[in-house]
Amino acid sequence: MLTAILLILLAFMIIGSIIAIETKDLLSSVIAVGAVGLGLSVVFLLLGAPDLAIVQVAVEVLTLVMLLRVIITREDVTVAHRFRHAEVAATSAALVFCGIFILFAWMSFHELPAFGEPVLTVAREYLANGFVKVNAPNLVTAILLDYRAYDTLGEATVIFAAIIGALAILRKTGRIRNERNDPDS
Repeated sequence: MLTAILLILLAFMIIGSIIAIETKDLLSSVIAVGAVGLGLSVVFLLLGAPDLAIVQVAVEVLTLVMLLRVIITREDVTVAHRFRHAEVAATSAALVFCGIFILFAWMSFHELPAFGEPVLTVAREYLANGFVKVNAPNLVTAILLDYRAYDTLGEATVIFAAIIGALAILRKTGRIRNERNDPDS
């Protein structure tokens, strides 16, 4: 039954991808890309990876908002003037920085260990005994909720404290000044 649902979702995502590529209307293309991302998040959820599904939905929503903003504010204007010196300089600088980034990325990839060699030795324990000890649907969930539960709780606490701090700083109502004890009055 799960295989049939996954195949239907796969067909839905393939159709959405084809529509996104072949349509002439940009808004329809963005909506089709959003449907593909939603289908992928449902696939992650059905395969027992709720953490990946949540991240996929968050990334998908942010991407769709940005793409919709670009499409709605876009003007259909053709450029009839020749390149100005500032535009040539800006394009050249962007190409130079992209080249530097690609060079550093290439150098970094050559420093990585060969495929299949473990980088960390701690991961061997998790990989060997994670499913047996925890009985979780996937290993990522086992590590986040069992092996690193205190770390996850700490991260949630830090996020909660940051939100409370931001609300305290950005609140609209201020403290009522005491007229008798205020030296400014």
